[in-house]
Amino acid sequence: MVDVVRAVEPEKLINRVAAYLKNNQVVTPPPWAMFVKTSVAREEPPRNPDWWFVRAASILRKLYLYGPVGVSRMRKFYGGRHRVGMAPPYFAKGGGAIVRKIMQQLEKAELVSTVPRKGRAITPKGVKLLQQAAKSIQTGKES
Repeated sequence: MVDVVRAVEPEKLINRVAAYLKNNQVVTPPPWAMFVKTSVAREEPPRNPDWWFVRAASILRKLYLYGPVGVSRMRKFYGGRHRVGMAPPYFAKGGGAIVRKIMQQLEKAELVSTVPRKGRAITPKGVKLLQQAAKSIQTGKES
């Protein structure tokens, strides 16, 4: 059996789930979200005004793919190359508060649950959301 979530293009799936999260008010960006950079390695805040929903959808997909994941490991997914002037660049993790707040909001919406000593894992409700979005992309439906 083919895993529908893995079969569809990630960008399309993330955008579809982000639209769902925004329209149904599953997650809401905090007041500081419009001013914050997503990592030390970034020079500017995100240009997309809906970046909070896109990041939440991306976190949901990564939890589906990689199982129980904690905030620290999730920060590594969203890190990047930190340029430090004349010194050689090095890897810097993504912002922890962003990942933590999104995971807390997804947990409150019952799309994610806490697994002791492992981090957070996606719930059956979250899996269903991702699979429905992936199936609608595969069949070519707009929702």
